[in-house]
Amino acid sequence: MANRFAASLFDAKDRETAKPMTALHPLVRKSATEWHIEQHNGMRVPGIIFATEDLIRVMGDQVRRQIIQIATLPGIAKAVYALPDAGGGYGFPRGGITAFDPEQGGVVASGGIGFDIGWGVRTLRTGLTVAELLPQREALADRLCAAIPVGVTTRSLRLTPRGMDAMLLYGASWAVQMGYGFADDLERIEDRGFMADADPSQVSGVAKTRQRDEMGTLGSGSYLIVQRVAQIYDARVAEAMGINLDEIQVSIHCGSQGLGQQIGTDAHQRMATVAKSHGITFPNRDLACAPLDSETGRQYLGAMRAGVNCALANRQMIAHRVRQTFSRFFPESWMETLCDASYNACRVETHAVDNQMRTLYVHRKGASRALEPGHPELPAAWREIGQPGLIGGAMNAPAYITVGTLAGQQRAFGSSCHGKGPALNPGGIAGSQSVPEGQDVLIRLGTLIRGSSLHGVLVKEAPEARQDANAVVDAAEQSGLARRVARLEPLIYIRG
Repeated sequence: MANRFAASLFDAKDRETAKPMTALHPLVRKSATEWHIEQHNGMRVPGIIFATEDLIRVMGDQVRRQIIQIATLPGIAKAVYALPDAGGGYGFPRGGITAFDPEQGGVVASGGIGFDIGWGVRTLRTGLTVAELLPQREALADRLCAAIPVGVTTRSLRLTPRGMDAMLLYGASWAVQMGYGFADDLERIEDRGFMADADPSQVSGVAKTRQRDEMGTLGSGSYLIVQRVAQIYDARVAEAMGINLDEIQVSIHCGSQGLGQQIGTDAHQRMATVAKSHGITFPNRDLACAPLDSETGRQYLGAMRAGVNCALANRQMIAHRVRQTFSRFFPESWMETLCDASYNACRVETHAVDNQMRTLYVHRKGASRALEPGHPELPAAWREIGQPGLIGGAMNAPAYITVGTLAGQQRAFGSSCHGKGPALNPGGIAGSQSVPEGQDVLIRLGTLIRGSSLHGVLVKEAPEARQDANAVVDAAEQSGLARRVARLEPLIYIRG
């Protein structure tokens, strides 16, 4: 949706002239899961792709073309990275990581973060077993769908202007103060639930209006999965995280919705307009950016951080409604936050570049941080094991709980992938199967599905429509980006 929405930024003539024309350069294979694009055609840094040969084929040419173009931007540091689930995106690939050095004329680019700012996943432990859940599964699925508004026209809490600004400043912490969840949740969320230095005054009135009635909802493209722990790979880390075989977990995948999309759209228009005055040229208008130390750059960073906080607050509110719903069916159960990881964000971080520690603005699009064990920024609950993350997860595919590694910290700015890669067949199952036939497939897979549009769910999430999550997590682990802890299999899937 974000790509279609963003495509309207320029008229047809602009889009035609903005088509990538960069000639492809041969990939240099460094290992079974690492490929380099050497510097050429004005590239300031190399490109590095972590993927198997099969996944490289799935990515297609667009990812490579975008890497080459991004590497020409001012102040770019070290390398342009693409993760195993990378796919072509608006300007920057999904599953891509770039970093810019403010002391070297670095820039901030809204396309390098994405339009659903702060998209991420919250995973909850339930303490329930599969045997306890199965007799209530149908009723629970129906109740969850009723309790959590889904779709593009859903309505929830209406925020006042003052409430909107408080939410944009304090994220999940604001939600807890409003009675959604518990203070303990914040101990297992990045930055204790909110990104500092957010500036609600830089979020347009249009963006705020789009989100005013949408908090606590699964908007279009967002989804919730009730899963069972099907396999444990690292018993020590699983025990430390309280993960047990055959236990039930719930994962909530959503972001900042219309607010984040509007922030990205507004910023992209401004960046494209002011670039020439800063002496910035780019081979493709989709790469519009602004100097980090410019007014436009600072305004976007303040608004982007507010967007991340909106996403954090939204997941906190949905998690609260999930708890309430489970408690109706299982009064003795308890639910605690296992982890919360944000994708689509820019963070100020310190990393080694040419054997020197540098302060960088790390852009992650469809990727999350995966800090290694002992990292000082990790919450106490994660410090001994590394930062938890979730790779994959769909109505027909497993998800993997992972933790960050030292190798990953040194290779891709401490990042790991989302795991839901590009569509293998953009038409999903619609071209070869009718919706009833597709539904039969899902029934055989054993997943109950609910959502605002059954047809849309089946087309977008059919088995033939997405990359193999198993291949993605295998490549991520072989590359040293993350280490898998457990595999989760879906039982209930609810899509906005």
